[in-house]
Amino acid sequence: MGDLQFDFFSLVVVPILIIFGRVIDVSLGTLKIILISKSYRSISAVLGFFESFIWIIVVSQIMKELNNYYYYVAYGMGFALGTYLGVTLERYLSLGQAIIRVITRLPGDDLAQYLFDNNYTITKVHGEGKYGPVNILFLVVHRKQIDEVIQIIKEFNPKAFYTVEEVKSVSHLYVNKPKTFLNKLLNIPVFSQKK
Repeated sequence: MGDLQFDFFSLVVVPILIIFGRVIDVSLGTLKIILISKSYRSISAVLGFFESFIWIIVVSQIMKELNNYYYYVAYGMGFALGTYLGVTLERYLSLGQAIIRVITRLPGDDLAQYLFDNNYTITKVHGEGKYGPVNILFLVVHRKQIDEVIQIIKEFNPKAFYTVEEVKSVSHLYVNKPKTFLNKLLNIPVFSQKK
């Protein structure tokens, strides 16, 4: 009868701990890769340490009972949830800058002036498109500002064509000292556009 007894710890507690461990280690791994691509070497190394430390703990639990398929399901579920959480955290942090390129057949002076008046650095270029002359506006903004700028673009010219690209580095943005705990921890400067 002892063999048929429900083992709460190995069938419920350990799988939950495996899921939790994988969520943390995969989230850290996702953030680590994103930070590596943005040249944050120091914090990436720290995240890599904790990622591998948690991973080895989780795998050692699975290796103790290779015939427990609940552990395999928990491992896969933790991986999926960790990936989702890692990408969500990266979107929330919105590290880095982006370039927004706006192409409009309208003159674009009002939009350019509004963006300039609201402390966005903007470059305006005249160009030639398939249907005639166009204005091209270039802005380098923080990733957290993308939605705000796109909303402004749509208010001024709903038919404007725009693209958004991540920028690896920027030669000139006006930098203030880090202000938040997270910025200090990651050594991320807080940028401000020149008035």
